[in-house]
Parts: sequence; structure tokens; C-alpha cells
Amino acid sequence: MAINYKNQGYDLTTTNLTTVLTISTSTVAIIKEIAVANDTGGSREVNYYFTDVSTSTTYKFFHTNIPQNSYINAIHNVLVLEEGDYLQFQANQANAISGQISYALLSRTGENG
Repeated sequence: MAINYKNQGYDLTTTNLTTVLTISTSTVAIIKEIAVANDTGGSREVNYYFTDVSTSTTYKFFHTNIPQNSYINAIHNVLVLEEGDYLQFQANQANAISGQISYALLSRTGENG
């Protein structure tokens, strides 16, 4: 089993639901941190969703109002995403929220069994 440690940045440039990370169909991800920064002059509302592809269901896992010029972590333990699952975020104002996702990607490609 190969383990790769990754970082992925994101920037919510619209108020639409935005896919920020998709897990390949041959890997599993353990999300350690979702850093969220609001560097604007007002409080911003953000919703966080993950889609479980195996059940075709989307779940809201976090909601927050981030005060102006501040930072939070949207994960308070870990979040496991299985093959094909993905994360989507939505903010109430465009160009106000950005951040990064730190995760371990576990791949079984090339293994026997």
C-alpha cells in the first residue's frame, strides 16, 4: 500500500456549490485538515459537504460563520473519503474564502489481494 501526503489549495470564486477535491476510484483519503481563511472585511457563511458515491448521498458535515480576517479548521478529528467520494464547499460571498486541504492518499494500485 502506498501512502502519499498531499496538500490542495482552493479558492471559492463564486457563491455556487464548488467541488474542491475528488478522490480517484483507486484510492482512499484521510483528511487531516481543511484550513479556511476569510481575509475580507466582514463575516462570511460557509457550508461544507461530502458526497458518498457508494450511496449517492451528499452530507453537510460542517457549517460556520467565519469572522472577518480570521482562520478556522473545518475538521476537528479526521474525515475519511472512500474511492470516488468528493468534497464541495459553498460560501455566501464570492472571492472571500480560500484555504487548503491536507490529507493522506492511500493507494492499493499494484497490490495483490
